[in-house]
Amino acid sequence: MNTPIVDTSEPVTLIGGGEIGAGDLDLALERARTLVAADSGVLAALAQGRMPDAVIGDMDSLPALHRVHIPEERLHKVPEQDSTDFDKALRHVTAPLVLGVGFLGARVDHQLATFNALVRHADRPCVLIGAVEAIFHLPPRLELNLVPGDVVSVFPMAPVTARSEGLHWPLAGLQMAPDGPIGTSNRATGPIAIEAAGPGLLAMVPRGALDGVIRWFLSPRCGRWPARAG
Repeated sequence: MNTPIVDTSEPVTLIGGGEIGAGDLDLALERARTLVAADSGVLAALAQGRMPDAVIGDMDSLPALHRVHIPEERLHKVPEQDSTDFDKALRHVTAPLVLGVGFLGARVDHQLATFNALVRHADRPCVLIGAVEAIFHLPPRLELNLVPGDVVSVFPMAPVTARSEGLHWPLAGLQMAPDGPIGTSNRATGPIAIEAAGPGLLAMVPRGALDGVIRWFLSPRCGRWPARAG
């Protein structure tokens, strides 16, 4: 069990060292005011004039030149090398929702590791903000108001089944797996609802649907997956 470094009843913004579009950080902070940096993400925050409330990671990407400008009590070193800094930050933040910026784009291996962490910590809701999409681990049920034609993709990170309403190609009957059928490039016919039979399914919806996704995750109607054993 990880001891929380940040424990709050409000959503949290988590910033990484990947690509951050103009306005991405402000967009997240308008919805989640507490700012946490995953290691080198603090450099991106400082470059935009923001001092994180906490910096979490192994600190191997934080030069001493910049470290001296950060209050020592805000630096939280997690020295193990078996996980990414995104993983370290996610599992040490207790919040109803995390909004992540700076974790998409750039290196593909970093993105894949981030998706892996989303699935490994499915009990910790996190929405990644990309240039055109919002990406998150699908909760047990998702309801979202979309307009006809909106692209909706689901990608299995484990064998999983689901059923849907409001998608042009229904998900029912599809035995999805990373090395089998997937559910990308689907389209909404209007409001959608998706129920997953188990964890392991990533969802990708238009960035413009971000506020609807946030509302759903903060709704008492949104269930949560249990934490993985071990």
